[in-house]
Amino acid sequence: MGSLPQDGPWLDDAAGRLIRPYTVSDGRTRPTTELDLLSMVRATGVEPLMHLGPEHTQALGLCAHPTSVAEIAAYLRLPAVVTKVLLSDLVDCGALTTHAPRFDDQPTDLTLLEAVLDGLRRRL
Repeated sequence: MGSLPQDGPWLDDAAGRLIRPYTVSDGRTRPTTELDLLSMVRATGVEPLMHLGPEHTQALGLCAHPTSVAEIAAYLRLPAVVTKVLLSDLVDCGALTTHAPRFDDQPTDLTLLEAVLDGLRRRL
């Protein structure tokens, strides 16, 4: 049975994640903060007073610079809704700040989208 380092999620090479994703969020499926996949979150530097699970700690560590909810979900290998609940917990305790994505009136550049897709493929 293969696994990642102790501070990562428990994985088994054949079975996949040994802890069900919704266990990470205590079964909650609705974040208290409105977030979409393109919302940007960033650590505030405030130490959370609440107990953080390993996924909370990992998510907070990914937010040293503005990072999208979608990126964090991909790094954590969790469903987006579970990631939103975790990030929402961190926003509620003041450890993260969030802002909605800004959309310009300019059309999206296809080369930018291809570069993003290529980067994601290399990471996953």
